[in-house]
Amino acid sequence: MNIRQTMRRRRRELSPSQRHIAQQAIYSKISAHPRVNSAKNIAIFLSFDGEINTQPIIEYLWQQNKSVYLPIIHPFAPKHLLFLNYTAKTPLIKNQFGILEPPLNVLNVIPLPELDIIFTPLVAFDDRGYRMGMGGGFYDRMLANYQEQQIFPIGLAFACQKVEKIANKPWDVQLPEIIYA
Repeated sequence: MNIRQTMRRRRRELSPSQRHIAQQAIYSKISAHPRVNSAKNIAIFLSFDGEINTQPIIEYLWQQNKSVYLPIIHPFAPKHLLFLNYTAKTPLIKNQFGILEPPLNVLNVIPLPELDIIFTPLVAFDDRGYRMGMGGGFYDRMLANYQEQQIFPIGLAFACQKVEKIANKPWDVQLPEIIYA
């Protein structure tokens, strides 16, 4: 079994109490995070395949009057993402991978440089900030020049997803921060 399959299985196998304890610690770190507190526009993903439950984070961000954005697969640029405004009233549809996303509405798209933070999903990560995603390269392509765009990506993970070293490639993006518990 490869590392991607192993890590996905590992996070799915967390018990409800392990998951709850870890998520509460992560939520606390996010609510106390200075960058989150000063941010206006925050992109985040909807949980899928055993990932951290992001719904409480989204609800916290809304309570703090933050604008929340969800990724969608770009309809005209394969393997790229767009980010659309997300509110409690936004309808959601399943994409080709079975992940919920808002339907495309160009009026709700935010240009990447206007995002302050992008909470980034991952399957595995290491101490250097390298992450392994689901294998499509969507986030690596989008974050390739994040420093120039003044975007701050933050990975979200369970501690069980940490590995000694990700065998990173030249195009892999090193995250400046990963919040985990």
